[in-house]
Amino acid sequence: MTAVIEKPASKPRPWAAPPRPPWEEAPSKAGLAGKGIALSFACLAILFPLWIVIVTSLSSRKTIDEAGGLVLVPKGITFIAYQELLSGGQVTRAAIVSVLVTLVGTLFSMAVSVLCAYGLSRSGSLGHRWILMTLLATMFFSAGLIPTYLLVQSLGLMDSYLALILPSAISVFNILVLRGFFMGISQELIDSARIDGAGDFRILRQIVMPLSRAVLAVITLFYAVGYWSAWFNASLYLNDQDMMPLQNVMIQLVQKQEAPVGLGQAIKTGQLSGLAVQMAVMVMALLPVAVLSPFVQRHFKKGMLTGAVKG
Repeated sequence: MTAVIEKPASKPRPWAAPPRPPWEEAPSKAGLAGKGIALSFACLAILFPLWIVIVTSLSSRKTIDEAGGLVLVPKGITFIAYQELLSGGQVTRAAIVSVLVTLVGTLFSMAVSVLCAYGLSRSGSLGHRWILMTLLATMFFSAGLIPTYLLVQSLGLMDSYLALILPSAISVFNILVLRGFFMGISQELIDSARIDGAGDFRILRQIVMPLSRAVLAVITLFYAVGYWSAWFNASLYLNDQDMMPLQNVMIQLVQKQEAPVGLGQAIKTGQLSGLAVQMAVMVMALLPVAVLSPFVQRHFKKGMLTGAVKG
């Protein structure tokens, strides 16, 4: 009697598509081709303008003049626009301001949001229902721009970097997403920690936050992108041009209101192309988000869906 040798099950390939449910029909070739074409057009619509911006920022004045404006096909690469921008002038100072405001603002917003969301996720916390209703009301009703401006002015925050952080420090939507995720953590795990003598801060630090890395990464990116891209608060509350963040300097350059000291002279003398400088500032503004987003992308599905559904 011959022995039957069973072949070991093949390991699933990480790049393979997940198994299709039996009730779902297999897509037709025409459908797959249509999806591929649609995705290709979508990628082209996103990457084509970005390509033009990058190529133009790396082009010389002669190349830009020959192209009549934006450059599509590069003819030599020069980093003179970036060298001038990062040579210690207003653009460099604005980039440093944006980085510092983004770091400090993101840390402050995450600390307040995590503490608020954890307190609201515990059903026995004092007044959590009334606090939650108050936060939800702010999502639909706002005092308006003028009362907000008068409040910032009365607090003495005009011409202060705190004016770039405090008025937009908290997002109720982000708090609700964090709260939903925290509510999905096993209550038995938290109760066992309480039996061992752990307090709320220790439970939050050693149990809740390590289990919530996905949603914390997503919310951190949301806050960081918000602070990095913000320009309205600076234009409203800051009068000193030396305190302006990078986004406001970029708006000034793109609208050709005024060029930073040093760059304006270089553009007038023909050493630089004003269009190359504008595109270079755009690349500098987009670069941090483009670099950080892929590292957080894998957390988006788990962090956002779980926090939203369980909330």
